[in-house]
Amino acid sequence: MLFRFAERNNLTVAFPKPACGHQFCYPNVFSAEFVHPQTQPPNIIANHMRFNRHELQNLMPNNTKYITILREPASMFESLFAYYINHAEAFRRVPDGFMETFLEDPLQYYWPKEDNAMYVHNTLTFDLGGDKDRPAADVAYAQEFVAEVERVFSLVMISEYFDESLVLLRHLLSWDLQDILYVKLNMRKESSKKSLSPALSQKIRAWNTVDAHLYDYFNASLWVKLSELGLDSVAKEVKHLRQAQEKLIKRCFGGQMPLLRSASEIKSKKLRPWQPSENVGIVGYDLPSNISLETKELCLKYIMPEVSYTPMFLHSQLLQHHQNLTSPS
Repeated sequence: MLFRFAERNNLTVAFPKPACGHQFCYPNVFSAEFVHPQTQPPNIIANHMRFNRHELQNLMPNNTKYITILREPASMFESLFAYYINHAEAFRRVPDGFMETFLEDPLQYYWPKEDNAMYVHNTLTFDLGGDKDRPAADVAYAQEFVAEVERVFSLVMISEYFDESLVLLRHLLSWDLQDILYVKLNMRKESSKKSLSPALSQKIRAWNTVDAHLYDYFNASLWVKLSELGLDSVAKEVKHLRQAQEKLIKRCFGGQMPLLRSASEIKSKKLRPWQPSENVGIVGYDLPSNISLETKELCLKYIMPEVSYTPMFLHSQLLQHHQNLTSPS
């Protein structure tokens, strides 16, 4: 969404340098050294990073708005376990491969300093620059960390209320409805998801206490902000967004709602979502052949995964940068 806004408005996006891949050398704490030198000075920075306020404030304009998004910790942990069971050592140590077994005694499997440990414990806190391994009993730390996030970020969106969060984003940035249109990406097949009992959710939240504190606070604050806008007004905006979204999707897919496809079924390589393991199916889209070239160019930007969009947009920015340097003044 941010990439599309930048392209439409000819804004400069700070991209990671090649050695960092499509993220800013994550899980290292963000440094301006990770930014491709030819994508500076930037108007927008959007690729995944471990947040570092000091470095970002030195890089970005003084009037920058900081925005992040949180997902409910139990739901997110279930997703992380499925995505990274072959990548995080703590998950790989679980003898039967079951999340329930891990949660019976997480410290039996979890080593805080090893690679990919950030996917195992308080991931939200880690990504926002906090201490993922602060003891659960340290409520004062969780409260201080929440206060710091609230000081820095103009908006903390909530994944479970994404459309409502987009209404707040639109008002914060004075955007149009067109600017917040989106098509859902990086979805798992239903067969890859695990339903969580209340008891299991509670175990996950007990293991990720700082994340739970963070999420509960900002979920509540989201609804305070929505109430200030007026819940009836928000509901109307959400309705308009969803109507416009359906219209866009039908335009892109020949008048019909799209079929979700597994990566192996998607013809275009740049539209294939990343597959974390053979046990987790991430679905995506293929565009039909009977749409116009103009429609295809528009719709590609809505259904292309970030891992494909990043190098494509970077290439166009570098080309523009080169033309600006070589064109006569």
